[in-house]
Amino acid sequence: MTAPLNVSAIERSLMTMRTSLDQLESIGPVDVARLTGDCAVGVVVERVLALLAELACVINRRISATVLGEVPVTSAGSFASAARAGAIEGRLALTLAPPEGPHHVLVQLVLDAEPEAVAPVVSEALSGYRAYAHQVADWVANGPKLDR
Repeated sequence: MTAPLNVSAIERSLMTMRTSLDQLESIGPVDVARLTGDCAVGVVVERVLALLAELACVINRRISATVLGEVPVTSAGSFASAARAGAIEGRLALTLAPPEGPHHVLVQLVLDAEPEAVAPVVSEALSGYRAYAHQVADWVANGPKLDR
């Protein structure tokens, strides 16, 4: 028998996620001028995206362990499991686990060589994690189906 879903832990993680999203948005645009003019901006963006990914993975693993009776090994696998458990939409799982790698890693890869590519990555992550927080909160509030 699996342990019951720790709703309060998920809600705390979602609160931290929303706060982090607000903080990332408060940084303002992460265009080339901003990134080259203030090298700390890129580091902050990358760290916040890493935190968002970590929080989502913790939530996904809790959901997966309780609903599916399995604990995914990879970050991408955790999003797929959350979708299979019904907590998020399948296409959102794909958005948050892009085949090229997690958003924070993508930012690291393009920050110096292609700073113009950072803004679209950040925009996609902000939109995706906002949707994620909303979908998981709705799933928890509506009583997750734990009889799978």
